[in-house]
Amino acid sequence: MTTPIPKWNGPILDNHFHLNRKGRFLDAAKDFKNQGGTHLVLVHCPDFSSPPTHIDEHRSTYADTIAMADEVRSYHELNVRVVLGPHPAAFAHQFIQWMEEDKEQGAERACENYRDSIDAALEFVNEGKAHAIGEVGRPHWPVSDEIWNLSNMLLQETMAMAAKENIALQLHVEGELDSTYRDLSKMAEKVNFSKHKLVRHYSPPQIDEAMTRGLTSSVLVGKGALQPLMETYEQNKTGFMLETDYMDDPRRPGAVLGPKTVPRRTQQLLEAGMDEETLWRCHVDVPNAIYGIDED
Repeated sequence: MTTPIPKWNGPILDNHFHLNRKGRFLDAAKDFKNQGGTHLVLVHCPDFSSPPTHIDEHRSTYADTIAMADEVRSYHELNVRVVLGPHPAAFAHQFIQWMEEDKEQGAERACENYRDSIDAALEFVNEGKAHAIGEVGRPHWPVSDEIWNLSNMLLQETMAMAAKENIALQLHVEGELDSTYRDLSKMAEKVNFSKHKLVRHYSPPQIDEAMTRGLTSSVLVGKGALQPLMETYEQNKTGFMLETDYMDDPRRPGAVLGPKTVPRRTQQLLEAGMDEETLWRCHVDVPNAIYGIDED
């Protein structure tokens, strides 16, 4: 007699998912649902070619992300949490552009615009329309020391704000280096920010506590991620989530990973021997602890 293949019938959350009205939008969310997905964390994606430069522009672009979340809830009856914030790549490019025009005033202007973007996002969090700030962080490509130091200054400032407001941050940072987790952990300690509310988006699949240092990993579940995740998840105490970083970019269909991926990987993890308690924690308990329980 053959052993039956286990089947995951519980909730499935993708912790980092973008939508674009010019992309597949509602059809992408439908693909996720049809594959078994139940919960999305919709992360704001700026217009990289022309990012906002005024607080009212930040409010307007955030409001559209919130409107897209409402449409996904209405059309597909999915649970959708919203994460709003200034993408570090967009702001690094603004730093560079404005500082080339006027080094001193350009840096001041860029920092002010960053703070406006945080303030606007926080308004929506406080209104209950968004659940966390993100994706924030620092450049993941080589930049000047000045840009790097400014980015780190603003990131630590944002952590201090999050600690005061008791909200989570989703991070966009560089590489798979042990030093990345170490730096972020030290930053959080300096401002007394609960490290489990610091969520590393696009996390490598090695998630033992010695590597993650108390941060919550949001693991990008490409094909090569399953084995290292299976090898290290039992040494993870903080908890982890799964994500695709689906971009919904019509120029790059399916980038980074397609909308069906997290449901498929969840089933594969169960078949590989991950216990149901861990999967429930990944898809339910950890997001509830990070973002709060969402009744939508």
